[in-house]
Amino acid sequence: MTNRLPRQHHRQPFDAAGEVAHLKADTQARRRRRRAPSRLDRHTHELLALYDAGATVAELQRWLAARRVRVHQTTVGRWLRRRGCG
Repeated sequence: MTNRLPRQHHRQPFDAAGEVAHLKADTQARRRRRRAPSRLDRHTHELLALYDAGATVAELQRWLAARRVRVHQTTVGRWLRRRGCG
């Protein structure tokens, strides 16, 4: 019976900073938003003017519905928040 020593694997030292950089880059790539333009973008000027004049989100939704743009109130609210309103 021969006495064998376990093989030593010659691995490169673990680079934690490099791994973290790789993970963060991967996270950014996954997080990147690819959103299509909103249907509300066509009415930006009118919506912002109505909102500045005192219209509520529900009233803006009804105004859009009269123009055959069907959206939920939360969609209008999120759209306004993205533009720094509400």
